[in-house]
Amino acid sequence: MNHTHPYRSAVATESGASPALIVLSTLLVLAIVTALSAAFSSREPARTVSAENGRYLVEKVGMCWDCHSPRDDQGNIIPERWLQGAPLPFQPTIPMPWAPVSKHIANLPTLTDEQALEFFTKGTLPGGRQPLPPMPGYRFSEADAKDLIAYLRNPIAPPKTGP
Repeated sequence: MNHTHPYRSAVATESGASPALIVLSTLLVLAIVTALSAAFSSREPARTVSAENGRYLVEKVGMCWDCHSPRDDQGNIIPERWLQGAPLPFQPTIPMPWAPVSKHIANLPTLTDEQALEFFTKGTLPGGRQPLPPMPGYRFSEADAKDLIAYLRNPIAPPKTGP
C-alpha cells in the first residue's frame, strides 16, 4: 500500500527535499564559497615604499618632531637639528621610569631597518625592550612602518619659522 503525505510534493526525494530546493541550496552554498574565496584572496596590489607618506606620518600622525627636535628660546623648532633629539620640556608628576631626553632619530642611527620595522609595528626595541615613557609603543602597519623608515633614513626639515 502506497501512503503519500498530502502536503509532500509528488517529486520529493526520499529525504523529503524537492529537487528545486536542493538546486537552490547548492547555488547558495556556491555563492557563499565564491564570496568568501574572493574576500580572502583579494590582496592589495603591491605598492612601493613612500618616503612622502613616511614624512606625513612623522609630521602629522606620530608628531615625532614635537619631542625629537630641539627648540630655540622662543619655542621654535631648530630646523638644522630636525629630529636630532632634545631634552623634554615636561616630566611626569609621579615617580616612574622616564626618558628625560628624546633620542636622535634622524637617519635612525641606532636601529637597522629590521629593528626599526619591529619597533614601528610591534612597539619593541632590540632585545625585546620597551621604550621608556613618554615614548609610545607604536603599532603601525608594515607598509606604513616601511614608509617611516624610508623617510627617517633621510629626513627633510621643514623651513624655519619665526623671526
